[in-house]
Amino acid sequence: MALTDTAIKNAKARDRIYRLHDERGLYLEVAPQGEPSRSVSV
Repeated sequence: MALTDTAIKNAKARDRIYRLHDERGLYLEVAPQGEPSRSVSV
C-alpha cells in the first residue's frame, strides 16, 4: 500500500509511537506529541 498524502494528513497522535509503512520501505513515524518524522528502512 502506498503512503499517500491523505494518510499522512490523517495520522493522529496515539499513546505510543507508531509507524505507517508503504511497500518500498518508506515509513512515517508519528510521536505521541503528534509530530511526524519520515524515514526509509534500508
